[in-house]
Amino acid sequence: MARQAQGGTTPAMNMIDRVCAGDILTRAADLFPDNVAMVDDGRTLTYREFEEQANRMAHSLLGLGLKAGEPVGLLARNCLELMVCYMACAKANLVFAPVNLGLKPHEIAYCLNDCGTRILIVEEALAEAGRALPDQCPDLEFLYSTGTSATSSGDRTWRPFRELIDNGSEHPIEVVVGDRDPVQLLYTSGTTANPKGVVTSHQAVTIAAMSNIIANQLPPEAAMLCQLPLFHCTAVNCLALPTYMMGGKLVLAKGFDARECARLIEEHEVYMLVFLPMMFTEILTDAEASQRDFSSVHRALYAMAPMAESKLQVIHDAFPNADVVLGSGQTEFTPATCLIRPEHQWSKAGSWGTATPMTRVAIMDDHGRLLPPGETGEIVYRGPQVMTEYLNQPEKTGEAFKYGWFHSGDIASIDEDGAIWFTDRKKDIIKTGGENVASLEVERCLIGHPKVAEAAVIGVPHERWGEAITASVILMPDEDAAEEELIEYCREHLAGFKVPKAIVVVEEFPRTGTGKIQKHMIRKGMEGHFSG
Repeated sequence: MARQAQGGTTPAMNMIDRVCAGDILTRAADLFPDNVAMVDDGRTLTYREFEEQANRMAHSLLGLGLKAGEPVGLLARNCLELMVCYMACAKANLVFAPVNLGLKPHEIAYCLNDCGTRILIVEEALAEAGRALPDQCPDLEFLYSTGTSATSSGDRTWRPFRELIDNGSEHPIEVVVGDRDPVQLLYTSGTTANPKGVVTSHQAVTIAAMSNIIANQLPPEAAMLCQLPLFHCTAVNCLALPTYMMGGKLVLAKGFDARECARLIEEHEVYMLVFLPMMFTEILTDAEASQRDFSSVHRALYAMAPMAESKLQVIHDAFPNADVVLGSGQTEFTPATCLIRPEHQWSKAGSWGTATPMTRVAIMDDHGRLLPPGETGEIVYRGPQVMTEYLNQPEKTGEAFKYGWFHSGDIASIDEDGAIWFTDRKKDIIKTGGENVASLEVERCLIGHPKVAEAAVIGVPHERWGEAITASVILMPDEDAAEEELIEYCREHLAGFKVPKAIVVVEEFPRTGTGKIQKHMIRKGMEGHFSG
């Protein structure tokens, strides 16, 4: 899949000086053997058990004949088995390749065929979806399910996942692992084309974990809530690996449920969590969830969307001991690139914060020139946690690394303090009546209205304006608002050319598997809105 360890490296020397994500677990098991590493719906795994299972599974995977750099496909929600597989792959110099559960069935098959995986591990709860994949993926040879016994589907047999652990050697596995060898393959959501496979190295994920620990001031043995999906970079690279590096407890949830997440926070005295804005809204407006004790939380991060100051104040009140800060990044940079510093959580709450440790952030124009503070252009990054490549897409990889920087596709400026003020995605800038309008600016205005929970703003084709600014909004629970009321609010707070021409109240937005709003789907649904 990607370059392997340098020729001539001996296993003995490699074990001394290498950077290997699997060694994160080994070190934690040395220091915290009896600490609970993971909690999953009543099931627990200590670091000693975690290390043993990962070693056994690594031996079994290599025993199947898998070679260094081969991907191991997974179809699973958050569960113990998924992270055991991650560490087994890391130790065996294989590649953890989970399926994005937000993709359509044909997209999932595309990803498995694109990476050429010969093995697929499926969570029993997703068995029906898993059984359909071998017929679409001719390279698949080895099929496993987390069920307790072997099952048949057509002429294919699914072996129980437990065999991979029970049949493997109990001895620590020692194979050569190069710092730049690939360890994970995560596919983007594919909003405009086929998903892109982001190949990331051992060095990148290790540096990213350390960077997150520093940026979030994560203490040893702290509990981390993980309700975001582990097939996504935020959960696996910003939550799971930093927790393991510090001997902490990863508290798993299958997804976001306000009452269940609130219970887990209280019961496990969670130190840090990452919510989307809508998650904070749900947990604080639910009569039962909102009564839980959140005093253990010291880091409450939010991502993907801005929040009005009034809503931030409500969160601060509910999480009295927490810094409430925005974090941003992308899969290609593993993923955190900028984070609001605690001292800026009020003064620069509208920004993306400053660069995380080990990340350099700059603003570039279309000709490769770096721009001074205050000027607007594309955000570009440098740092050792960057991806290796887009799998099988050398042209896309070349475009991403043009001029010696990684290109984010985001438009912003940087102020004198290093704070990044995001304007919009390049593709989301609305060109209306000869003016360029950032959809984010209009969204920030709308979510400042006390009745609005979330907003998504797009440009819709219009005969007069070229593109008409159009908003879809989700209201706060039990609220009602007329279109004209919201438009008038925008008139009071925005320049006239930035005011939406239409505002539609909806119950929900189309989203990716990680909760990101799919604006391309909203655009498709609004086609022809202003015609006739």
